[in-house]
Amino acid sequence: MVSRLAVLPHYLLPKGALTNFAGRVAGAKWGGKTTWLIRWFVGKYNVNMDEALDPNIEHYSSFNEFFTRALRPDARPMADADYICPIDGRISQFGAIKDDQIFQAKGHNFTTTALVGGDAELAAKFQNGSFANLYLSPRDYHRIHMPCDGRLTRMIYVPGELFSVSPAAARGIPGLFARNERVVCVFDTAHGPFVMTLVGATIVGSMATVWHGVVNPPRMPHVCEWQYDDQDIVLKKGEELGRFLLGSTVVMLFPKDVLSFNPSWQPAGAVQLGQAMANLKK
Repeated sequence: MVSRLAVLPHYLLPKGALTNFAGRVAGAKWGGKTTWLIRWFVGKYNVNMDEALDPNIEHYSSFNEFFTRALRPDARPMADADYICPIDGRISQFGAIKDDQIFQAKGHNFTTTALVGGDAELAAKFQNGSFANLYLSPRDYHRIHMPCDGRLTRMIYVPGELFSVSPAAARGIPGLFARNERVVCVFDTAHGPFVMTLVGATIVGSMATVWHGVVNPPRMPHVCEWQYDDQDIVLKKGEELGRFLLGSTVVMLFPKDVLSFNPSWQPAGAVQLGQAMANLKK
């Protein structure tokens, strides 16, 4: 168990001011200074630029352009699985939803209703279902892709805190993923609904989706919702869904008795986009 003292700095930091400052810096086009910043970041976090569609650091005019860089088409082959991993990163936790309780870390749960912004009717569709919390570190590829085919029905912006979502924070801050700012994307699939939640964090300058563009900023003070029932927004397995500007976490929800997770998955294990995440239950 992480002590309260260990996570105290997460409560004391001026998270909003830091996030706004990081967003301005990341979007700035400072020529050689921007190139220096990117080069420093690549060295510090051991970023593999050989995987990038454009591996030349000098070609990125802002840190944001570099951070949301595309990969080469052959860099992440898609596994022969019903559900693929949607990101590069690490497994925070995954498994069964117990009634409406999602396991965050030892001693910490949060509810499906809290995660989706208080919509009990939506949350009920995942009663005793399955979840996966996946963490993207600063060094990871930061585009988010579809784990399966789906038709978009709703998007919900939920205001909240901007705590770090690092593994240490997840172990020490109660209800972290349902307290932070987040964007909840709801899809219909051939096997029922599924939710992809993009969780904001300290210095995450923005979250964006391919159908909407940048969702934040501005950081809205209340829950906002967009309905897409009258539009035919269909994304195929492996297609890009959205992106983070700086590292964060995604939380996925699936209905009861739909899937079985890859037996090789373990908490804290490294994962990559396109790897087998789960198959339909027989």
